[in-house]
Amino acid sequence: MTTDLFDRIVKDKGPLGKWADKAEGYYVFPKLEGPISNRMSFNGKKVVTWSINDYLGLANHPEILKVDGEAALEHGMAYPMGARMMSGHTPLHEQLERECAEFVDKEKAYLLNFGYQGIMSAIDALVTKNDIIVYDMDTHACIIDGVRLHSGKRFVYRHNDMESFEKNIKRASKMAEKTGGGILVISEGVFGMRGEQGRLKEIVAFKKEYNFRLLVDDAHGFGTLGKDGRGTGFEQGVQDDIDVYFATFAKSMAGIGAFLAGDADVIQYLQYNLRSQMFAKSLPMAMVKGALKRLDMIRTMPELKTKLWENTNALQSGLRNAGFDLGTTQTCITPVFLKGDIPEAMAMVNDLRENHGIFCSIVVYPVIPKGLIILRLIPTTTHTQEDIDETITAFSAIREKLENGTYKKIAAQIA
Repeated sequence: MTTDLFDRIVKDKGPLGKWADKAEGYYVFPKLEGPISNRMSFNGKKVVTWSINDYLGLANHPEILKVDGEAALEHGMAYPMGARMMSGHTPLHEQLERECAEFVDKEKAYLLNFGYQGIMSAIDALVTKNDIIVYDMDTHACIIDGVRLHSGKRFVYRHNDMESFEKNIKRASKMAEKTGGGILVISEGVFGMRGEQGRLKEIVAFKKEYNFRLLVDDAHGFGTLGKDGRGTGFEQGVQDDIDVYFATFAKSMAGIGAFLAGDADVIQYLQYNLRSQMFAKSLPMAMVKGALKRLDMIRTMPELKTKLWENTNALQSGLRNAGFDLGTTQTCITPVFLKGDIPEAMAMVNDLRENHGIFCSIVVYPVIPKGLIILRLIPTTTHTQEDIDETITAFSAIREKLENGTYKKIAAQIA
């Protein structure tokens, strides 16, 4: 007898799904309304918003709105129809690729419709069953899913731990000698949960002894780190040693899409073998023109990045001076680490949003270990010192209630 596939789904909704009845629409799938900015509307109230990845404040910049609007009016959201290999290729797609490649100092770039599917597909295309993948255990879900597609061997090293990395690159090298394959190392430029930079400089140093290629996901580093916002590779002085560079338009560029960049022969190979792009509709022209404008503003308006870091430094120094644990962030991402369980976290976030007017992302198990809560803040150029001061005051108030057991009592009453 077979079982009904959906029996399991009904009985076990997963570690997050089991909270859906209580959490949906408020803690998960919340509905922020109004123009993307430092203050938006939530649940009928204005809140200081720290959960939007609009680092450089481009989402509703007047120049961006003008270009986006004119492009949508001229082309609609359908043109060009079809996959690029068949009917969806234009000179502007090529122009954006050239400008992206030049900006990150690589020979060639290739546009992706979406970052998540794009990097998954890139991993799949870059390796065969004889090749070995070595990757950081804290990499984003898109990388984990890409690794899952791999039919060959993979080794995972402890997060940013170079002793663990060397142990696993040795294992991979021995395995590759047996299979006759190569090695792909994968790291992030910036780890999006804790805000730490990947240890790219140390990883690159191992190339002197071991033969591997390096893929870097720089979703949060592109636009925020390095000279002119050119990314984590520039920040650490190792951009030339990154073999395949990935960045998304969904963070600093406040748009949709992504790109891969590297040596011309490698990128051309990906153009002809990247299944998520070969069989998917082309990036619409309105988004292409919008991305060209956004990239131009990042290049020519360094004051955007300067203001971002002024706000970041003010927020992080203020929180640290108030006694909060921000871990080892080296980037704009600002995680505030607290101790508590999921019901306590829900009571705390409700208080933070309803009584203090502060909206930030909440991270709990299974994303992080049980007993930990991360309140994750993303500063942008649009935030003000008033926003920062209000947030620090609010965080001090909720920490006191968390520590004195107020939220535990509230959670127990609700349960």
